[in-house]
Amino acid sequence: MGKTKTYCYGICLLISIALNILLSINLYVGGENNQRSLLTWSEKAAAEAEEVAAISCSGHGRAYVDGLVSEGQPVCECNDCYGGNDCSEFFHGCSADADSGDPVFFEPFWMQHATDSVVVTSGWHRMSYKYYKYVDSTTMSIELESYIRKLHSIAGNAITEGRYMVFGVGSTQLLSAAVYALSSENSSSPSNVLASIPFYPIYKDQTVLFNSENFQFEGDTNSWQSNNGTNNMDVVEFVTSPNNPDGELKKSVLGGKTIYDHAYLWPHFTPITGPSDHDLMLFTLSKLTGHGGTRFGWAIIKDKDIYEKFLNYIELADMGISKDTQLRVLKLLKVVVEGDGKPLFEFAYNKMRDRWDRLTTVFSKSTRFSIQQRHPLHCNFFNETRLPSPAYAWVKCEREDDDDCSAVLEAGKIIGRRGSRFSDKDRYTRLSLIKSQDDFELLLQRLTELVSLENGSIAKM
Repeated sequence: MGKTKTYCYGICLLISIALNILLSINLYVGGENNQRSLLTWSEKAAAEAEEVAAISCSGHGRAYVDGLVSEGQPVCECNDCYGGNDCSEFFHGCSADADSGDPVFFEPFWMQHATDSVVVTSGWHRMSYKYYKYVDSTTMSIELESYIRKLHSIAGNAITEGRYMVFGVGSTQLLSAAVYALSSENSSSPSNVLASIPFYPIYKDQTVLFNSENFQFEGDTNSWQSNNGTNNMDVVEFVTSPNNPDGELKKSVLGGKTIYDHAYLWPHFTPITGPSDHDLMLFTLSKLTGHGGTRFGWAIIKDKDIYEKFLNYIELADMGISKDTQLRVLKLLKVVVEGDGKPLFEFAYNKMRDRWDRLTTVFSKSTRFSIQQRHPLHCNFFNETRLPSPAYAWVKCEREDDDDCSAVLEAGKIIGRRGSRFSDKDRYTRLSLIKSQDDFELLLQRLTELVSLENGSIAKM
């Protein structure tokens, strides 16, 4: 009798264990299936995005959900010098366009991180102007601001502790907001806006365009200082570090009210020797992750009054930054900070280093053309001494009769941005190194052909 009871207890125990296992499996798998069945409104959007992203365009273009459609199908948007329905046709006589600073070279990284960087939103996502649950009903995402501060701590390129932050529509909008915030409010004595040659042309273009009574563009910092050495006129100085177009690390000449444009102050463009610690610093997403089209930048500000002027400018100009943009940036930065930033910064640095190595090899064979000198510095982020790998090559035509370098390069089927756009001599031309791989390969091919002409023959790649 005792054996029978023991046997029954054993059977019951086994049945109980089996039932628990089955229930657990059903709860786990069933829960997943139930969760999937709840994905009703997002399934179609996800399927559409995956379907369009899978269109290869022969590797020389992309199809987009918001792109053109032909006969109900997305149309491939081809890279420069490629065409045809699937972008497989190469135009052999095409010029290499190295004019724009479109940072598409990041694209392979984001394709490798497709799952973590995808964004799906409902039609009713963040319809309000404000983030209402925040204490001050701000138009800026507190979570995004937190990730930006974390990013700077990881990269070691800027001090954010105890500083205010303002978001803008790219750093482009923040440039004008900064001039507004720092300029004199006395229209009888407007602030003089200055930058050191060669400088990013938008500094001048925006200042002239807005034509304010409170500020005016006065040109080159060094020339102005020579003519106004001891004059205490009201001055706002732009300092671009690393500089656009030549990649030099710059410092303020005048030491007064200064806007530090740090668009390129990231480990893949320059060694990070220490955190920037200035009163007003501007950064942009485009040169960090490659998402120029997202149009997002931020300012780091020490002074509260300047911060409030920034807020006022952004409020009047745009009623804040798009909530959809902020969500996408948050998603991207969550990927960027993974692994303490190493995956993205190593990818981008290796890409830029390779391009500079190949470019330097070509120019080393030329006496007609030269590029800027690069000097090794210790990078705290990578913990090694290395050369900068700037976003642009600042090309100089060395021959006396080549006073229009852009024209010389255009004759060799290379399109650059002439030196006078940066208020420098046209003996210089800027060539972009941050576009797609197709763009870079064609640029290198055209440069090789042009340099080979110096020896009377065309070398093959």
